[in-house]
Amino acid sequence: MLLRIFTIVFPVFAIVGIGYLYGRFRRIDLTAANQINMAVLLPALIFSVLSGKNFQIGQYGALAAGATLVMLGSGLLAWPVARLTGIPAKTFVPPMMFTNSGNMGLPLAVFAFGEAALPAAVVVFIVENGLHFTLGTWLMDRRAHWLEVLRQPIVIATLAGIAFSLSGLTLPAPLPATIELLGQASIPLLLVSLGTRLTAIDLREWRVGLLGAIVCPVTGVLMVLILTPLLKLVPGEQALLILFGALPPAVLNFLVAERYRQEPSRVAAIVMIGNLGAVVSVPLALAYALR
Repeated sequence: MLLRIFTIVFPVFAIVGIGYLYGRFRRIDLTAANQINMAVLLPALIFSVLSGKNFQIGQYGALAAGATLVMLGSGLLAWPVARLTGIPAKTFVPPMMFTNSGNMGLPLAVFAFGEAALPAAVVVFIVENGLHFTLGTWLMDRRAHWLEVLRQPIVIATLAGIAFSLSGLTLPAPLPATIELLGQASIPLLLVSLGTRLTAIDLREWRVGLLGAIVCPVTGVLMVLILTPLLKLVPGEQALLILFGALPPAVLNFLVAERYRQEPSRVAAIVMIGNLGAVVSVPLALAYALR
C-alpha cells in the first residue's frame, strides 16, 4: 500500500518541486503562461472531457451534490474556527471551502484511479470553480454582477461541453483531437505553476498558514464521512470525493483576495503552507480511500 501511494503522489509532487526549484533559481514570471492555461488549455480540457462520447452527465448528479455539500459544510465548520482565533471570516473561510481541485486534484485523480476517473474529477473541479466564481465572489463583494461569472472561459467551456453532451452533437474530425491535445498540456503546467508560486511564501504569517493547512483537509474529509451514508455514490466516486476533501486551498483564493484587498498576504500564507501540508494530508487520504 505504501509503495502504491508513493507511486501515485510522487509524479505530482515531483513536478511541483521542479516548478519550485526553477522559480527559486530563475525568478520566472509565469503570469502570461497561467493566463493562457486558464483561458485556453484548461477550458480545452474541460470541453474535451464533457463533450466526449463516453461522458454521461446524468450519472454524476450524486457526486456533484456531494462535492457541493462538502464545500459548503467545510465553510460552516471553518467559520467558528475563524471566530475563535480572531481571523476575519472573509480571509479564512473561503480557502477552507475552495480547494486545489485543478492544480493538484486532476493529476492526483488520474494517477490514483486511472484515466477513467478524469470525467468525475472534472465534474468536481467544475463544481468547485462554479461555486468559487459565484458564491466566492459574492462573499467578497455582495454587489458583484453575475455577468462576470459567465464571461470566464472555464464557464463558457463548461456550458458548451454540457450542451454537446446533452445534444449528442459532435465536432468535425480534426477538431476533437486538437482540443484534446491542448487540454493535455494544462495539467503539467498547473503543477509547474503551483511550484513556482510556492517560492512566494511569507513566513511572517506561518501561524495562520499552519492553522489553514490543518483545518482545510480535516473539515473536507470530515464532511465527506458525514455525507457518505446519505449519498448514493459508487465506490470509485466515494474514494475520489475523499481525495478531493483532503486537498489544500486553491491558488485562486489568493488571486481573489488580492483583487478584493482582503488580506492577500495572509491568504497567500494559508494557500502556500496549505499546499506544502498536502505532502501529509493527501497520502493519508489516499491510504484511507484505497484501503
